[in-house]
Amino acid sequence: MRLEGGLRWSIYAIVAVLFITGVAWWLLDERSGGSRYYLIATHGLSAMGFLVALGATFTLHVREGWRRRLNRGSGAVVLTVAGVLILTAFGLYYFGSDALRSWTSGLHIIIGLALPLLLAVHVVLGRRARKRNGSLEDEM
Repeated sequence: MRLEGGLRWSIYAIVAVLFITGVAWWLLDERSGGSRYYLIATHGLSAMGFLVALGATFTLHVREGWRRRLNRGSGAVVLTVAGVLILTAFGLYYFGSDALRSWTSGLHIIIGLALPLLLAVHVVLGRRARKRNGSLEDEM
């Protein structure tokens, strides 16, 4: 059950921007000046776009895939990872404890680094299932 092309490519582009800006921000140190500010601002704006795209996938793709019992395992992993990234991003802004914020930051980085790979696995598994079943279902 394939996403409509525009939404699919939007998600790929947004995840790429999130990954690139997140890694760049993480690798730059505090002395790098204003570039870190622009990276994290771009990262945050992209995250908002990701939330919109994620919400769009729920209306048809996730609900219909779950109903048809298609690619549930990897889909559940991708949704769980997205949820943890949302919660840890919230924590980075609102947790007051330095220890808790540090732990949240580490978790956000590790899971953020894994998201593109997990999304790719979900897509590959979905394509294999479509080929195996000979399914040329409409795009959603």
